[in-house]
Parts: sequence; C-alpha cells; structure tokens
Amino acid sequence: MIRIVSDSSSLYSKKDGQAKGIEIAPLAVTINSNTYKEYEDIHTEKFIEIINEGHIPASSQPSIGEVLEIYSKYPEDEIINISMADGLSGTYNSACMAKNMDENPGRIHVINSQTLCGPQKYLVDLAVVLAQNGIEVKEIVTEINETVENSKSFLIPNDFDYLVRGGRLSPLAGKIGGLIKLVPVMTLAEDKKSLVKFTTKRTFKKAIQKICETMLEDNVDSNCKIYISHACKEELAEEAKNIILGHIENADIEVKLLGPAFTTQGGPGCVAIQYIRKHEALK
Repeated sequence: MIRIVSDSSSLYSKKDGQAKGIEIAPLAVTINSNTYKEYEDIHTEKFIEIINEGHIPASSQPSIGEVLEIYSKYPEDEIINISMADGLSGTYNSACMAKNMDENPGRIHVINSQTLCGPQKYLVDLAVVLAQNGIEVKEIVTEINETVENSKSFLIPNDFDYLVRGGRLSPLAGKIGGLIKLVPVMTLAEDKKSLVKFTTKRTFKKAIQKICETMLEDNVDSNCKIYISHACKEELAEEAKNIILGHIENADIEVKLLGPAFTTQGGPGCVAIQYIRKHEALK
C-alpha cells in the first residue's frame, strides 16, 4: 500500500488529513514562552490574539522523531512524503533525516514540493488520487515533480516588521516602506528557496492587479487552481478574489485560512495568492 505523508504547511490539520487517509506532521509555533502544534493546540484566530497582546512569535518544523514515528507506523508500506519547500523551512531536511533513520529507507520517497500552503495542498490531494487509482510510486513521484513546476506564489504582508524579522527585507527598507504606507508583494525566488521582492504598490487593489498581469502572462485560466489564503483578513481575500475574477473568466478560486506557522512569517493580516496548473487526475 502507498501512504501519503505531509506537514501542516499543506493547510491540513492532523484530523483533516486522517479523514482523507493522509498522515500530517504539524509544525510548531512558540509565543509568550509557550510552544503549540498548529491546528492541534492552537488555531490562527487565538494565535493572532496573543500576537496582538504584544508577543513575538517563532515557528519550527516537525521534529525528526515525530516524522520517524509516522514512517514507523507503516513498516510494510511505501511512503510518499510531500514536504514544504526546502529553504523556507527545515521541514524537508527533517523528513529526509527521518527517512535515513528508518529500517527500510528505500521504501520512503521525500518530495521537495518547492512550494507551500495552497499548491502544496494540491500536490498532496493529487498524490492521494493517483495512489487510489493504482498508480505506482515512481510514477506518482514523477507526476508530482512535474506538476509543481507549474506553480507560482505571491505574499502580501500586512506589516513590514515580519519580513525584516525573518531576514527577507532590510531594516532600512522596512522602515521606509512602513512610513510611506506601501503595499509590498513578495514572491518565491527562482530556486524556490526564499522570498524575494516582486513589487510594491500604493494600494492593495493595485498590488492584486499587478499579480493578475503576471497570471495573464502565465496563461492562467480555468485549467489552473488559484488559492487565496489569509491570516484572519477574509475581507481582503474576498476583495482579491473579485479582482482576479474580473481579469480571468471562470477562474477556479479557493479561499483558505492560513495556519499559525505561516502567520509567523507573513504576519497577521497577510494574504497569499498562489496558483498551480491542474493535473488531469484532478480536473
């Protein structure tokens, strides 16, 4: 049997994953001297409440032991672990190290999704469907790796301080941007290992319109899945959705709530716009 494993960056909680036969290793967040597993011990709304009290959060990947424990539950099965992008977190390395500690590492296939959140969820769902359709492990791995090449991600943080704290923006640039109230847009670098500046705009609407221009250049249409994820800013997510629908006819858009770990990086109120070209198995 083929088992599908991922981490909670895929927007799956452990419980929701189990309902679909997926094993999820939750990321952790630390705030106000307490450490919580996201979706298990704390949810985004409560997490942001604690941040708003003045506490600074940090996040961490699942431990090697936690991942190894998942592998060990299925000693006779082949396992595909679809991990959060290497470089954005140590999650991929933990998954690989746990594989090397397993008694039969050859049965475990760790995939660097080169993405996170919406597109990562899509890849996990795709792996589940392909496995259910009787596709062999090597072919599933190939299909996942080919599908991820057709994805792109953008992040609009609500607060420059989170980008500065994460080392993704210089303190001077962050201070200037905050003073003149610019709306920054970040995107994944070409190597998919870091976030880099995409553009800055005067308003949220203009930022989304700029993203739409890139979508049209990439021929994004109804054959793509678009994810709009937010850290408790549903009104901004809906505004982004309406703007995109005005540019792309019949766009397939799903709005999701971001987890605490991603909120640690993007900050409360951040919005992520992501898309991935659909695989035939999920059309």
